[in-house]
Amino acid sequence: MHDGTSVGREGQVAVIFISQRTAANEEEYAAAAAAMDALAAAQPGYRGVDAVRDADGRGITISYWANEADAIAWREHPDHAATRARGRADWYLGYQVIVARVERGYDWMRS
Repeated sequence: MHDGTSVGREGQVAVIFISQRTAANEEEYAAAAAAMDALAAAQPGYRGVDAVRDADGRGITISYWANEADAIAWREHPDHAATRARGRADWYLGYQVIVARVERGYDWMRS
């Protein structure tokens, strides 16, 4: 998924979530992921998301936040914390989180 807005993210905080999925509970995972996408989008400071996952279950999701405080508030949201715990128990073999400030960005698309 790509929200189509890479340019203009300068100064925002990017939370990069790199994960390796298990094969367990695909339908439950998909429902939880959709719920987290909707919940994140309703949070103060949310600026968008880009996400991909390959056929082997490796995924990269980048959520963008207005500032560090908004990104931390999302990390600590009770529903997000509960879903994260479920992910550790059932849906992920492992994951890595990287937090970075966006310095610049650009888009290119074939016409």
